[in-house]
Amino acid sequence: MIIRYFAWIRERLNRDEQQLELPDSVKTVQDVLHHLRTIDEDFAFVLPPETVFRAALDDELVELDTPLGSAKELSIFPPMTGG
Repeated sequence: MIIRYFAWIRERLNRDEQQLELPDSVKTVQDVLHHLRTIDEDFAFVLPPETVFRAALDDELVELDTPLGSAKELSIFPPMTGG
Protein backbone atom coordinates (compact mmCIF):
# COMPACT_ATOMS: atom_id res chain seq x y z
CA MET A 1 0.00 0.00 0.00
CA ILE A 2 1.14 3.54 -0.69
CA ILE A 3 0.85 5.86 2.31
CA ARG A 4 0.73 9.55 1.36
CA TYR A 5 1.28 12.42 3.82
CA PHE A 6 0.05 16.00 3.48
CA ALA A 7 0.56 19.46 5.03
CA TRP A 8 2.28 19.61 8.44
CA ILE A 9 2.32 15.81 8.69
CA ARG A 10 4.43 15.62 5.52
CA GLU A 11 6.69 18.42 6.76
CA ARG A 12 7.30 16.81 10.16
CA LEU A 13 7.91 13.36 8.69
CA ASN A 14 10.07 14.87 5.95
CA ARG A 15 8.51 12.61 3.30
CA ASP A 16 5.59 12.74 0.89
CA GLU A 17 4.84 9.05 0.78
CA GLN A 18 6.07 5.57 1.48
CA GLN A 19 5.38 2.10 0.16
CA LEU A 20 4.40 -0.38 2.85
CA GLU A 21 3.85 -4.12 2.86
CA LEU A 22 1.12 -4.72 5.41
CA PRO A 23 0.79 -7.90 7.45
CA ASP A 24 -2.45 -9.87 7.09
CA SER A 25 -3.50 -8.74 10.57
CA VAL A 26 -3.87 -5.13 9.33
CA LYS A 27 -7.51 -4.82 8.24
CA THR A 28 -8.60 -1.20 8.87
CA VAL A 29 -7.21 2.32 8.58
CA GLN A 30 -6.73 2.33 12.36
CA ASP A 31 -4.73 -0.91 12.07
CA VAL A 32 -2.42 0.74 9.52
CA LEU A 33 -1.83 3.66 11.89
CA HIS A 34 -1.09 1.32 14.78
CA HIS A 35 1.28 -0.68 12.57
CA LEU A 36 3.09 2.49 11.48
CA ARG A 37 3.49 3.64 15.08
CA THR A 38 4.97 0.24 15.92
CA ILE A 39 7.52 0.10 13.09
CA ASP A 40 8.33 3.80 12.58
CA GLU A 41 9.56 5.89 15.51
CA ASP A 42 9.15 9.15 13.56
CA PHE A 43 5.53 8.34 12.74
CA ALA A 44 4.82 7.49 16.39
CA PHE A 45 6.27 10.86 17.43
CA VAL A 46 4.47 12.95 14.77
CA LEU A 47 1.09 11.19 14.98
CA PRO A 48 0.51 9.84 18.47
CA PRO A 49 -2.90 8.21 19.00
CA GLU A 50 -4.51 11.40 20.34
CA THR A 51 -3.67 13.43 17.20
CA VAL A 52 -6.67 14.62 15.19
CA PHE A 53 -6.37 14.05 11.44
CA ARG A 54 -8.31 12.77 8.42
CA ALA A 55 -7.77 9.76 6.21
CA ALA A 56 -8.75 8.79 2.69
CA LEU A 57 -8.61 5.45 0.91
CA ASP A 58 -8.08 5.81 -2.84
CA ASP A 59 -9.10 9.51 -2.60
CA GLU A 60 -12.33 8.88 -0.65
CA LEU A 61 -12.63 10.27 2.90
CA VAL A 62 -13.10 7.47 5.42
CA GLU A 63 -13.41 6.88 9.14
CA LEU A 64 -10.56 5.18 10.99
CA ASP A 65 -12.55 1.97 11.46
CA THR A 66 -13.04 1.60 7.69
CA PRO A 67 -11.82 -1.73 6.27
CA LEU A 68 -8.95 -1.40 3.78
CA GLY A 69 -10.57 -3.73 1.27
CA SER A 70 -8.68 -3.57 -2.01
CA ALA A 71 -7.50 0.04 -1.58
CA LYS A 72 -4.08 0.81 -3.03
CA GLU A 73 -3.49 4.16 -1.33
CA LEU A 74 -4.03 5.66 2.12
CA SER A 75 -3.74 9.44 2.50
CA ILE A 76 -3.23 11.03 5.91
CA PHE A 77 -3.76 14.76 6.40
CA PRO A 78 -4.81 17.35 8.99
CA PRO A 79 -8.54 17.97 9.51
CA MET A 80 -8.26 21.19 7.48
CA THR A 81 -5.82 21.88 4.66
CA GLY A 82 -5.46 24.75 2.27
CA GLY A 83 -4.90 24.75 -1.45
